[in-house]
Amino acid sequence: MDMADLTRDDVLKLARLARLQLTDAEVTEFQKELAEILHYVEQLNDIDISGLEPTSQVTGLTNVTRDDKIADYGYDPLDLLKNVPAVENNQIRVNRMIT
Repeated sequence: MDMADLTRDDVLKLARLARLQLTDAEVTEFQKELAEILHYVEQLNDIDISGLEPTSQVTGLTNVTRDDKIADYGYDPLDLLKNVPAVENNQIRVNRMIT
């Protein structure tokens, strides 16, 4: 079996990892489509890249950053915490968002 050939179980495993529920028709369709994509990508293995240097940036642009500056707005952070409903360890306490 070629590396790009996918079994029905492979597609079902991918669907489970992606938390997708697929019908039998969709599994068959995606098995074919994903195999075609992988066959296309496998063509990259046939390309001769000897002598090429790794490239991480092709535009010639450089990253522009600025120095961090602390802005003092004249407020004491602890005084501001008096206005919030719940505080824990000098930070605003909020309800858990992710379960």
